[in-house]
Amino acid sequence: MKQLPLTKQQLIAAMISLSLGSVAQAALTINGSASTESSARLSWGGADSLSEARSIMSKSSNSSTIKKIDNGSSTKSISNTPSFSSNNNSYNNSNSYTTTYRGSFGSSNMIPISTDSRSVAVIDAETGESIYEKDAHIARPMASITKVMTAMVVLDAGLDMREELTLDPEDFVGPKRASSNLKSGDRLNRAEMLLMALMKSENPAAKSLARNYPGGYSAFMRAMNSKAKELGMSTAFFGDPTGLDKRNVASSNDLVKMVRAAGNYDVIRRFSTTKSYDFFVSNYANGNRTYKANNTSSLVRDGSYPIGISKTGFINEAGRCVVMETRVNNRPAIIIILGANSSATRWGDAKNILNSLATRRTV
Repeated sequence: MKQLPLTKQQLIAAMISLSLGSVAQAALTINGSASTESSARLSWGGADSLSEARSIMSKSSNSSTIKKIDNGSSTKSISNTPSFSSNNNSYNNSNSYTTTYRGSFGSSNMIPISTDSRSVAVIDAETGESIYEKDAHIARPMASITKVMTAMVVLDAGLDMREELTLDPEDFVGPKRASSNLKSGDRLNRAEMLLMALMKSENPAAKSLARNYPGGYSAFMRAMNSKAKELGMSTAFFGDPTGLDKRNVASSNDLVKMVRAAGNYDVIRRFSTTKSYDFFVSNYANGNRTYKANNTSSLVRDGSYPIGISKTGFINEAGRCVVMETRVNNRPAIIIILGANSSATRWGDAKNILNSLATRRTV
């Protein structure tokens, strides 16, 4: 049989696929005891994200939750096989290595591209070097990119992910009107609310998570801004947990720190890269129903690129935004795109960057 030549797009996709390698990311157990034997699994999205999401939702509710590794802004020891000790509330690390975020710009390995979005940062997550930037130091509205920080604050609290939460009318009130397929009185457990917020970007779900935080909504907002300060995000401010507030701002460089820190939460990796999920929604007043939800990222839904974390965002003041973590040519990278004037511009810039990373010289 005659073999047809590969198109440029097919060749690039093949190179990206081959570059995935065997990246180890320790498994996360939410509100369950994590076995030290169940670490080291691939966490770059893909077909198993949905099954992992379901597994996370069904865990029991007796222990702590999150592995903490790197705050995203300095040199830290990272372990790829941590185990949690409930006796002293700490982690025992083995096979540790060091990663550094230097924030050094002007590297000779800069990728030769141009972008149309207002602010862009591309960081080699292995070296911490900037390999492309455009107005990356200027604070801009981030829209629903906010929900990555919302997720980290929820997970840091170690709450029972099986606890049922009910949407109240106030969860639908915000700085802006936004469409939603959720209704007042809808009941989902905390994990489902988190998946709804990260994958589908449902604003009432994010608002409900904040409202049901220990100390209430105000305590949640303080925790968000405290977390940003902890991560060294000097340009960041959070005024609400959804991103509908135009006061939610950060520079692309600071959002690199946030995405890098989010990579230490396996649940954020899994939930943000789940392509679709059928939610069974209970509601005493309006009856039960199935909510078929799809990921807001066309790149995640398409599955052609290796994406380990993803979050989109849009309000008029922010433009079209996306943050993601990827691994190309066996090198991890973090991509921040803010202020695209259209969805086509946002995804065009993203694909341009991903394709350039696929052909980038590596040592």
